[in-house]
Amino acid sequence: MPLHFDLFWSFRSPYSYLAAPKLLQLTREYDLICHFRAVYPLAVRVEGFFETVNPMWPGYLIQDVPREAERLGLPIHWPDPDPIVQDFATMKVADEQPYITRLTRLGAAAERSGKGLAFATAVSARLWGGVKNWHEGDVLAEAAKEAGLNMDDLEGALAEDAAGLDKEIEQNESDQTKAGHWGVPLMAFEGEPFFGQDRIDTLVWRLQQKGLKAR
Repeated sequence: MPLHFDLFWSFRSPYSYLAAPKLLQLTREYDLICHFRAVYPLAVRVEGFFETVNPMWPGYLIQDVPREAERLGLPIHWPDPDPIVQDFATMKVADEQPYITRLTRLGAAAERSGKGLAFATAVSARLWGGVKNWHEGDVLAEAAKEAGLNMDDLEGALAEDAAGLDKEIEQNESDQTKAGHWGVPLMAFEGEPFFGQDRIDTLVWRLQQKGLKAR
């Protein structure tokens, strides 16, 4: 039987983007199943998040993300438009969040077909890879096709069962808390949390202890 792990993941997280290709490759190389669990970013989930975060954190992020992208050989550009609607002068996050709501629901819908990670990898490559106006035209449809999905089917799920998708996302966020960490990307395996793209190798080490086998 293949081993399984949960992946709690946000479309607004650059570290989620940096982790996605390697995690997807692992599921292709090994007899391993990823349960993709789309969650909203903390900036949306936690009211006043930027009012309480350590002021040194944004500066570190600006240095660290490009460095990690360079190390991994991945392009990195801040998404245009930003998935979160936010006033950067005041750091206030808007009440209405059309972009991240759509993306997160699409991720949950993709996972219903078992292709959440593939979809997230393809979409984030466009968001963070420098594709402007990713929300327009066929950008997301091309990402869906790359993941083996049909965009019309995904859009249909959003139109017909937005409430059901929202419940799944809420459950993901609840399960993330139970898994033992608040951040993303968070991998969880047999009750053990592995937080961050720099813990993928540690996850693989643990999986190998449990009998991980190549396909």
